[in-house]
Amino acid sequence: MPENPTDAERRKPFSLKSLFRWIIGALFTAFVAIQFVPVDRSNPPVTEDIPTSAEIKTVLRRACYDCHSNETVWPWYTYVAPASWLAAKDVHEGREHLNFSVWNSYDTKEQVELMHESWEEIEEGEMPLWFYTPMHRDARLSQDDRLRLQTWAISTPRQNESENDEDDD
Repeated sequence: MPENPTDAERRKPFSLKSLFRWIIGALFTAFVAIQFVPVDRSNPPVTEDIPTSAEIKTVLRRACYDCHSNETVWPWYTYVAPASWLAAKDVHEGREHLNFSVWNSYDTKEQVELMHESWEEIEEGEMPLWFYTPMHRDARLSQDDRLRLQTWAISTPRQNESENDEDDD
């Protein structure tokens, strides 16, 4: 007659397979849980859009408005965490720095500075963001787009530049 197995004998050894299943289960549970973290994907009202030509507006809408206006298009992946967190963070930071939908809230000096800074960011290759354009191919700026934006941005002299010109007279 066989002896009763001890507790140690009854325990199965902990295998890599069971560890892997436990890790996958924990990751899946965490992934589901993070979907319930609220994300602000709101688009506040447009108070006054930037007054500019139709051709400049077309380029801005295509390449800039998703992060720099209150007219953000929120694609499907912006509803799945953690991508939703990153997208919302980028949009909120973009709107904080420059928001074409509240253009009238900037005074003239700020508007001129923002136009110049925008061109500098584009010229340095900082905008649009490198990780934005692979998913939004239409946001890539052609040489023609860049030339149009450069002409538009520098068409208004900076306040301190015009003051310096007056001092030279």
